[in-house]
Amino acid sequence: EVQLQASGGGLVQAGGSLSLSCEVSGFAFDDYAIGWFRQAPGKEREGVSCITNRNGITYYTDSVKGRFTISKRTNAMNTWILQMNSLKSEDTAAYYCAEGTGPNPCSVLTGMDPLEYDYWGQGTLVTVSS
Repeated sequence: EVQLQASGGGLVQAGGSLSLSCEVSGFAFDDYAIGWFRQAPGKEREGVSCITNRNGITYYTDSVKGRFTISKRTNAMNTWILQMNSLKSEDTAAYYCAEGTGPNPCSVLTGMDPLEYDYWGQGTLVTVSS
């Protein structure tokens, strides 16, 4: 059974940093992508960032470019990190990690389609106070 466990959310002041973790277990293949999505109250779910496991291709939505970094933890091969710096109040949302096994779950050109993500973790709440 594939499971994703997201953690690291919390309350932070604007300009601060948080590091979200996504631990993946139960998946036997190496051709997949890890994506972070977020949903703020009253808003639609938004793709934030993704990375392909096989070749490390990354994508960031425009609003987080230069502030967020997605990576794989080097000493824990099944743990993925979303480092969030210079946080803004508009980053406040529930953040979800997901594993995508569709044909093109993470692309620099086309972004990240939630329909190509098969497995989802529970959300971790990020609150940025202004």
